[in-house]
Amino acid sequence: MKLKEIAAALDGALVGDGEMTVDRPAHPAEAGPSDLALAIDPATVKLLATTKARVALVAAGADVPPAIVAHVSVRPGRYALAALTRLFDRPPLPASGIHPTAVVETGASLGRDVAVGALAWIGADARIGERTVIMPQASVGAGARLGADCVVHSGVRIGPGVVIGARVILHPNAVIGADGFSFATPEPGSIDTARATGKVSAANVGIAKIHSLGTVILGDDVEIGANSTIDRATIAATRVGRGTKIDNLVMVAHNSTIGENCLIAGQVGISGSVSIGDRVVLAGQAGIADHVRVGNDSIVMAAAAVGRDVPARSMVCGLPAVPRDRFLEQVLNVARLRSLVATVSDLKTRVAAIERTESARPGA
Repeated sequence: MKLKEIAAALDGALVGDGEMTVDRPAHPAEAGPSDLALAIDPATVKLLATTKARVALVAAGADVPPAIVAHVSVRPGRYALAALTRLFDRPPLPASGIHPTAVVETGASLGRDVAVGALAWIGADARIGERTVIMPQASVGAGARLGADCVVHSGVRIGPGVVIGARVILHPNAVIGADGFSFATPEPGSIDTARATGKVSAANVGIAKIHSLGTVILGDDVEIGANSTIDRATIAATRVGRGTKIDNLVMVAHNSTIGENCLIAGQVGISGSVSIGDRVVLAGQAGIADHVRVGNDSIVMAAAAVGRDVPARSMVCGLPAVPRDRFLEQVLNVARLRSLVATVSDLKTRVAAIERTESARPGA
């Protein structure tokens, strides 16, 4: 790709010969003469003095050494990196058309230039939007709906009746539309009594499955990581809003709603009937209890256990989750415990000595 094409795509400032071509982006320490050295943070800019690359991508205002004969300066760095990697990404996708070993059931409808890989299965009455790619060994349930330009990687399981928007990416072995984990007992069980009284005074007997009759709805531009699961709702829909990105190994339980442009990191667990607002960040291994509401623009820090509602624009952490400032105060107080115990022990010794002295006085 020519350097001037990269500059135009990244809306960057070109310095030097824009006709120079590069094969790939690379770290300055590993870049060769035909590579584009990436130096969009201060730690890598200094490596340009020793790199073998002749062209570079740098943050605006960076001091570029003479060995770099041409460069593109961008702002902000990481957003430019997103655009650059999109330019060079060439995933090995199957060509449009249906592989001879794939199964497309009666009534399924495939849009223009859809690709269906080897051993994939498309259920009856499913609708697949144009240019969508179904990779080998993926399955799309009966009556499911997928928009245009989606990529469904190998091993993905899309349940019956699931609705998926345009430009959605589902990474390997994600499961969209499994049954929710929902059961009931004929009499109040251990969970019911524990919630009501704080004690376990009953047993779970005669457990009956509450069937999941609802669906899952994913908005446009959603991305779901490998081995993540989103359960269908009991009656209505489990929803993930437009532009939300979900990492690997995330669990979203039945009846939950996730807003737009959220970022949900690996191993997050979202219980049933949770409501998460727009632009929320859930860091790795955070857990959200059932029926909790998390307000817009909030951040739940790593491994936090959220058991009550989180107001908008809050930052919470800890177990149980509390506002960040309060958590840090608690941590600081714990660090002071050793000194506090030593002080109390010393005071006890002094008081005991005073009491012995007082009791030894004549007439005491």
